[in-house]
Amino acid sequence: MALHFIAEPWHLPANASIHGLALDHHLLLNLWIVAALFALSHLILLLGLVLRRTSAPRNTWRVEYLPLAAITFLFIALAAQAERLWADARYTGADPGALQVEVTAMQFAWYFRYPGTDATFAITRPQLADPATGNPVGIDPSDPHAADDFVTTELVLPAHREVDLTLHAQDVLHGFSIPQMRLQQTILPGQPIHVHFTPTTPGTYAILCTQLCGTGHFRMNANLRVLSPADFYAWLAAMQSAQKAAQS
Repeated sequence: MALHFIAEPWHLPANASIHGLALDHHLLLNLWIVAALFALSHLILLLGLVLRRTSAPRNTWRVEYLPLAAITFLFIALAAQAERLWADARYTGADPGALQVEVTAMQFAWYFRYPGTDATFAITRPQLADPATGNPVGIDPSDPHAADDFVTTELVLPAHREVDLTLHAQDVLHGFSIPQMRLQQTILPGQPIHVHFTPTTPGTYAILCTQLCGTGHFRMNANLRVLSPADFYAWLAAMQSAQKAAQS
C-alpha cells in the first residue's frame, strides 16, 4: 500500500475553473497545518513525559492550555477563510453579463434550461413537468417567453465566461457537484439556489449527485461540456434553430 502511494501519489482532480486555484491552496494549507500540529502534539506529549520523570511536579497549565488556545484561534481563522472563499461563488452576485442557465434535479436525472434569444426564462409550473412529453421542468407554454427556452440533458458552457447557475430540486434533496470545477452545493426542493463560476479548460466533466436521493441515486449523473467560445456559440445557434423548427 505504501509503495503504491509513493509510486502514484494521491492528488485532486485537475482544476478547470478560475476560483478552484484558491480553494486548492486553502486545502493544501489545511493539510500542512494538520501535519505540523500532529508532529507538535506528539512532541509536547514526549516532553511532558520526560519532564514529569526528571523534575518535581510543577504548574504545567501553560504547556496544556496555551497551545490549545492557539489551535482554537487558528482553526477559527481557517474556517473564516474557507467561508469567504465559498461565499465568493455562493452568496456574492454574479457579473451582470454572466451566462444564465437553470439546473433542475429530479429522481434520477439532471436537466439544463437555457433562456433563448430573449434572455428571459419562462414561468414553470410543477404540475406541468413531464419528461415523457418533452417538458421535464414544467415550462408553461402560455408564457410568451416559453417559445425560445430549450432544455438539454448535458450542460454546455463556454470557456472563460462566467456562468450563473440557478439550482432547483423538484422532489427530494439533491447535491450538485462538479469536482474539476470545485463546485458542490446541496439543493433543497422549493428553494432556488445560485452559484456562479468561470470554467477555464475545454473538456468533458462529470456532474454528480452527492446526496443519497433514492434507489436510483447511482445513475444520477450528467456531463458538463466546456467548449471554446466559438464552438459554444455555434452549438447555441444550432440549438436555437432546432427549437424554432420544433415550434413551427
